[in-house]
Amino acid sequence: QPNAMGGREVGGLSNVLAAHMDIDNPQHHATVKEFWQAPNLITKPGLRAVDMFQAAADGKVKCLWIMATNPVASMPNRALVEAALKNCELVIVSDTAAQTDTLNYAHIALPATGWSEKNGTVTNSERRISRQRGLVEPMGEAKHDWEILSMVGRAMGFEEAFAYQHPAEIFAEHCALTAANNNGSRALDLGPLADLNIAQYDSLRPQQWPLSNTHRIGTDRLFVDGSFYTPDGKANFVAIMPRLP
Repeated sequence: QPNAMGGREVGGLSNVLAAHMDIDNPQHHATVKEFWQAPNLITKPGLRAVDMFQAAADGKVKCLWIMATNPVASMPNRALVEAALKNCELVIVSDTAAQTDTLNYAHIALPATGWSEKNGTVTNSERRISRQRGLVEPMGEAKHDWEILSMVGRAMGFEEAFAYQHPAEIFAEHCALTAANNNGSRALDLGPLADLNIAQYDSLRPQQWPLSNTHRIGTDRLFVDGSFYTPDGKANFVAIMPRLP
């Protein structure tokens, strides 16, 4: 399964932008659009996982690229997932195993690297980013997910945007985006790590965000000063009324 906390940080959900920025926040949208020079940046949330498979089953989604997960086994309503994969025109699966329930529906299977081969970072639920260092070299034709995505990006004509040669370059870009137009307005801030070279990245010790130039080792506990990452700096409570069945 993928690193859920880290995936949220880099915008791996359909309803958020990278670096914990909101799609419907004009300032956040402008920040990401300018940072990546992306004139066609999405302006509304995409489909969530269950809705996406329903849309594929209905013929509204033409291509699915599944990475680091096995939805036929892990998603609710297996019958719907199988119907979606059967109906989808192009199913690409990146996996470490040669046989999975999802691979049975793949038109293209790409060999990916496993946990003992990967080189990058993971984030746990207490905001601690740790380096993940591979124990062995990738087997056979297996490639890291970032390598596969970069190769496809370059083949689609985005050579400059996907010119990565090392995960340290991707991490530096991510850190720079978290700091863009931040100035303490967002908790996720890794700005002080944006200028790490490869040697410094390789020796990086676990860090808890947010970081700042005065707190480069990170922050153990949030909100101890009574200030929150909201427009008025106060904690916001939302009262709801239960809807009985």
